[in-house]
Amino acid sequence: MRDIDDCRGKSDYELAEIITAAIAMFLFKEGSRNAFNNDREEGEFKANYEKLFKLKLPHMDTVDAVMRKLDEEELKNLKRSMIRTLLIGKVFHKYRFAGHWFIIAVDATGVVSYSERHCKNCLKTTSKKGKETFFHNVLEAKLICSNGFSVSLGTEWIENPGENQGEDYDKQDCESKAFKRLAPKLKKDYPRLPICITADGLYPNQHFLNICRDNQWHYILTFKEGNLPSVWKKVNKIKELRKDNKNIEYNTRTMNIVVQEYSRIEGINYCGHKFNYIECIESDINFDKEKIKINTFVHITDFEITQKNIVSISTAGRLRWKIENEGFNVQKNHGYKLQHKYSRASYQASKNYYQCLQIAHMINQLVILSTKCSELLSGKITVCHLWKNLIGFMVNNNLSRKILNSISKKRIQIRFG
Repeated sequence: MRDIDDCRGKSDYELAEIITAAIAMFLFKEGSRNAFNNDREEGEFKANYEKLFKLKLPHMDTVDAVMRKLDEEELKNLKRSMIRTLLIGKVFHKYRFAGHWFIIAVDATGVVSYSERHCKNCLKTTSKKGKETFFHNVLEAKLICSNGFSVSLGTEWIENPGENQGEDYDKQDCESKAFKRLAPKLKKDYPRLPICITADGLYPNQHFLNICRDNQWHYILTFKEGNLPSVWKKVNKIKELRKDNKNIEYNTRTMNIVVQEYSRIEGINYCGHKFNYIECIESDINFDKEKIKINTFVHITDFEITQKNIVSISTAGRLRWKIENEGFNVQKNHGYKLQHKYSRASYQASKNYYQCLQIAHMINQLVILSTKCSELLSGKITVCHLWKNLIGFMVNNNLSRKILNSISKKRIQIRFG
């Protein structure tokens, strides 16, 4: 943080103290600048914070003034350097697909919305009744792992250029256009990272396949009716003729038996690309309630499919849900308050707070998913309960500098399940 160019003149606080405070607001899951300010004035919180971080704790109005000026690229670079440290430390290596490929989920989500135009970059939608809503969405590329990691590797805002604010909705920026901008940045930031993209039914198209081929990325995509109609015609014809391409898996879950029937079609050609088709029909049979729940999961991939790896490829494709569950849902509904307007007046500040949230969520995941923390999450103890205790401790107890210094000198290894 001390390497970041300071965008201010003289100040009572270092830039590192300002940025740390913005990240800490999300680390402690305060939910708003006002809530963090309130804790700042409570009991021993400020004194304990300064002992922990060895930095002063500014008022969040002071932080906001800097967030409005700071270039978002600075915080993106900070996040990237942290991720590179984790990659060098091989934190995510045991969760790679087929022992080599990192699964990167790509998806967009809404951040904030307004009844009136917030800024010149707002997207706009009009309801059937003529009501206008202005909003900001963001496209994320997150590294996801089977144990629950969902870490932001790249961010691209879906936004209109200022001069086009009066254009119709169908001419505005969109997720597909944002991915075309995000892809070269992702390649530049992680040029040698072996990537496998997983994404929803918006992405099976020629432009996406070209990007993956050019960047030497693999992909496992959700494939839905309506995607690539010519491919669906081929698939349906082949499915009628072939009966030798299926295998069945059985899994037992307490009172349930899950039957998964997998089928595959290899070597489908589309606009110069060749990929393979996987279908999984999952029947969840509950004998106690005498119910059967059937789900169908369909993916296309450029990985070679065999009877041995078809289950693992289909499972990897279904990991896409982690960007929505462990990623967006956690950030919206489990303390980080992603959709809260942390800076109503400044779009620039909103972008910076968003990056601070991603950094804080990454740090908190390293704690929550550790084997040490999992020992605490037993019985009815929840993450929310632990964080309530954390804030209570910060407010009501007096941390010992001597003990903190002793702990900081110890070499600690964090393990993950």
